[in-house]
Amino acid sequence: MSARGEHWIAGHAEHAGGVAFRAYDPMTGAPFGPEFREATSDQVERACVAAAAEARQFARVEPAARGALLRAIAAGLDGLGDVLVQCAVAETALPAARIAAERARTALQLTQFAALVEEGSWVEASIDHGDAARAPQPKPDLRRMLVPIGPVAVFGASNFPLAYSVAGGDTASALAAGCPVVVKGHPAHPGTSELVARVIVKALRAARLPDGTFSLLHGRSHQVSSALLRQPAIAAVGFTGSFAGGRALFDLAAARPAPIPVFAEMGSMNPVFVLPNALARRGPEIAHRLAVSALLASGQFCTSPGMVVWTKGAGADAFAEALRAAIAAGIGAPVVHPSIHTGYERALAEVKALPVAETARGSAGAGALGVRPTLLEASAAVVASRPRLRSEIYGPAVLGVDCADAAEMTAVAQSLHGHLTATVHGDGDDLEQHGALLEILREKVGRLIANGVPTGVEVCTSMVHGGPWPASTDARFQAVGVTSIRRWARPVCWQDWPQDLLPAELRDDNPRGVRRVVDGVPR
Repeated sequence: MSARGEHWIAGHAEHAGGVAFRAYDPMTGAPFGPEFREATSDQVERACVAAAAEARQFARVEPAARGALLRAIAAGLDGLGDVLVQCAVAETALPAARIAAERARTALQLTQFAALVEEGSWVEASIDHGDAARAPQPKPDLRRMLVPIGPVAVFGASNFPLAYSVAGGDTASALAAGCPVVVKGHPAHPGTSELVARVIVKALRAARLPDGTFSLLHGRSHQVSSALLRQPAIAAVGFTGSFAGGRALFDLAAARPAPIPVFAEMGSMNPVFVLPNALARRGPEIAHRLAVSALLASGQFCTSPGMVVWTKGAGADAFAEALRAAIAAGIGAPVVHPSIHTGYERALAEVKALPVAETARGSAGAGALGVRPTLLEASAAVVASRPRLRSEIYGPAVLGVDCADAAEMTAVAQSLHGHLTATVHGDGDDLEQHGALLEILREKVGRLIANGVPTGVEVCTSMVHGGPWPASTDARFQAVGVTSIRRWARPVCWQDWPQDLLPAELRDDNPRGVRRVVDGVPR
């Protein structure tokens, strides 16, 4: 099995389209593989119309059948074997072990959502029985639960060709919720996207579910994304990528005659704060761990640490020297797409034009799209006064901020906007002595990490992968774990309805056995 340059529109493969493009080889920078074509406005419309036509039928599909579909997709990804891994490696230059691990994570996400919908309590059913005898007015019978929001547009991410792309977390959670999905594949890995799309289509056919439940559209230009956002059938959007891309989609969605939610996970510097005791006792060790985290996958993780803040005092010089040495010894790998390479160099140039010193630079390593690990350093006052220094440089760059004292460190934290994570290294009474700093960071991020590194996102119920703007468009929701299903549902209340016309989850006999709140009591 190999890629053939196909869109998949409502269960049917199409090769036709607009402008042709091909995948890029990150090692050579040259196009390779089959020819893909930009989806036309007609193809975008047909995919969305098909999704809308099948939305009600798919919303009525029994939870067991939706769970079986998700499990079949997971099995299908495993069934592709080395073909999928080899295709993703060729298109992204990510190591085969990384792709294999990402496939396992993608399958895990799918099976977790299968278990969630099969159990059924995610709909948050709530019942308040009526009381016709209540004075001065009778109390109505009220029953509430979450229902699917409708067709979801999913935008594949460049840096995660499986876990955040065609069958990734956004698609898995939307299908679990009962929402059809139209995916706009990322041009960094169109062949990988096509292979995964075939798995989804095959699973839908085997389950005899509506063809319009899923479509894959290819596109390299912004026109395809814009056309997809303007389709009236699309009810919500899932996106992982740059701030510029997420903001553009957010603005398009808000400008529609009927605005829709965009759940975008965007840029983040994931600041790291090293407190005095930790700095004095294990500064070089922290510096080494930080550098390894920052250089992982050439900084192409959304949780890569891009800023580290410390104060002058015992251990400060040793920490700074160790960090410089680690970055200087770093060897960058090719990034997955030419646009990332261009964006990294442009961002470095913007930052270097400010009162910032470049104190270490590593090697770009092999490949035409290789990038150099870079350490930049600036004073706390400069960072607090220059917004560009508080925004992400996507790639293996770290900004070091040497503060005079705890007050300056707290001021730097206060100047930050929203981020996905913040890490604090503290020993002894460090954390107790810096309570004000921790309170500020809690307001700024979705995940607080103690004595660790931000890279690595566990797929579980307790994980939060989101944060205040501009880390994400809505800090109340996230893109990882089963709670992300809530993005694709809305609450509906049934008042005084006959039992036989209520959803199964709201009937008194509770045939699905889901957990509910009945008259204020969890049962």
